[in-house]
Amino acid sequence: MTRSRRRPHRSQGRPPWLLLLPATLGIAFLVLPLAGLLVRAPWPTMAERLAEPQVLQALRLSLVTATLATLACLLLGVPLAWLLARVTFPGRRLLRALITVPLVLPPVVGGVALLLVLGRRGLVGQWLDETLGVTLPFTTAGVVVAEAFVAMPFLVISVEGALRAADTRLEEAAATLGASRMTVFRRVTLPLVAPGVLAGAVLCWARALGEFGATITFAGNFPGQTQTMPLAVYLALETEPEAAVVLSLVLLAVSVAILASLRDRWTGTA
Repeated sequence: MTRSRRRPHRSQGRPPWLLLLPATLGIAFLVLPLAGLLVRAPWPTMAERLAEPQVLQALRLSLVTATLATLACLLLGVPLAWLLARVTFPGRRLLRALITVPLVLPPVVGGVALLLVLGRRGLVGQWLDETLGVTLPFTTAGVVVAEAFVAMPFLVISVEGALRAADTRLEEAAATLGASRMTVFRRVTLPLVAPGVLAGAVLCWARALGEFGATITFAGNFPGQTQTMPLAVYLALETEPEAAVVLSLVLLAVSVAILASLRDRWTGTA
């Protein structure tokens, strides 16, 4: 005879006013600004405004650069997450802290840091310019670099968590059967942590899509070249507020779709 699984106890009755009132105010504080976008949106002319050349340029550039930044983060971030999760070495905690700094670092500061390193007179940028003729600041490639810099920690944290939660016995069994470390990584480890990689990539892409501070500092705001959607919103606020609302709605829709697709990973509920 099996025992019934205990369900977590939920408090019954009316919630105390001391909790309900600030909770309601918190909901209003977070939801009302988003509702304001929906209320003030130019719905009758929405399709026309989305078809405007400058809006399409910003949309296209944002989608391309965010996707390229995410691919770069996957290429570099997955091995980095594996290193943090599977290899023990001196200074691992410090390295993890440094990798997650962009999560809390003001994006403008990140843009300044990128300029000091990758600018034409930067520590690495000067060598790139003189030796290879490669210039990153104020170019589309610079947008990709700035977005990858601020978005990669999201991927690394997600994949590292998935690696730590994965059952290592399958990897050990594959190694016992003679598989090389690279084969184990490709055929066993990656399939095991694929949901974590996917979730990290989606978060990384969404963060890159919404990046503003590092992009405008490192890559500038040139229409058709470095002007992504957040930068277009900033510029449109001064000249055409309705266009800014339209672009903001697009970013809001993407953000809601991302969070909805990842709700199980964040809350553990369907």
